[in-house]
Amino acid sequence: MLILLPPSEGKACDGDGPPLDLTALSLPALTATRERVLGALEALSSGPVENARRVLGLSAGQIAAIERNREMRAVPTLPASRLYTGVLYDNLGLATLDPERATRSVLIFSALWGTLRPGDRVPPYRLSMGVKLPPLGPLAAAWRPVLAAALPADGLLIDMRSAPYAAAWKAPTIRVRVFREHQGRRSVVSHMAKATRGALARALLANGADPATPEELLKTVLDLGYTAELNGTNLDVVTG
Repeated sequence: MLILLPPSEGKACDGDGPPLDLTALSLPALTATRERVLGALEALSSGPVENARRVLGLSAGQIAAIERNREMRAVPTLPASRLYTGVLYDNLGLATLDPERATRSVLIFSALWGTLRPGDRVPPYRLSMGVKLPPLGPLAAAWRPVLAAALPADGLLIDMRSAPYAAAWKAPTIRVRVFREHQGRRSVVSHMAKATRGALARALLANGADPATPEELLKTVLDLGYTAELNGTNLDVVTG
């Protein structure tokens, strides 16, 4: 079982580790592309602020993120398990789970780093997979061949990624969808979906689950108290 997660826009800034060392990150096959994307982001962030803000899709109140992008090689790092914040990660509580289990079973996708394991130490940054980063262009397209060559596509892949990050690595996955059901009608509520995915990922990891097939995953999720069903390559989780 491998749980595929998106990153989050919100990031902690309380790093206490050594400066960034790309060669220390997991999946060394990604190092060259990490360096290319990092260099392009640094160059953009060191140029005119308004241009960087436009390319990165930031608001006027997010200018500080551009400054952080310029300082990434010098500031203290922190593990990915603490870096990402927001609804999904608040419910997941990755830093409080067994580190060995989390490292073996979680892969976090990133526009800057490609993928990270929970223990990988990186600095705070701001870059989304939907960005067209000069001179690399669309980041999902830049990462796609690199990730295809580096990542294992076997075993049960439980996909909790958002669409831009799913586009960077296309493999046979079971996509987790979350619906709210009210008076017989189902709808998607983004905040609730993120919270449910985070809570479900935590439950799977904390309970030592290791399903090998979609059917085993469904049984596990039902046993954990969720209402769910398989629909093709989707695991649909339904909340009230």
